[in-house]
Amino acid sequence: MKLLHVGFSNSVSIDKIVAIISPETAIAKRLRDLGRESNNLIDCTMGRKMRSMVLTDSDFIFMSAMRPEALMQRMERPGVADDADAESQATD
Repeated sequence: MKLLHVGFSNSVSIDKIVAIISPETAIAKRLRDLGRESNNLIDCTMGRKMRSMVLTDSDFIFMSAMRPEALMQRMERPGVADDADAESQATD
């Protein structure tokens, strides 16, 4: 099983990921509200600004402080952390 690191020692199974989306869209806000109501919303931001949402086939939504582009790069090369992403997390 391959895992996608979504920040702050949190990981999601790559096989379960349906989409990685930006949280600013209207549908993302509705999905976030629905996830909160159904207790399927998992906050992996550690208090930082949410920059992406990872949607899974089991209806769980993971909120991440990493940008969607960075998560997509990590999906393409699992296990290899991008130095720029780690540095931006430390300073945000």
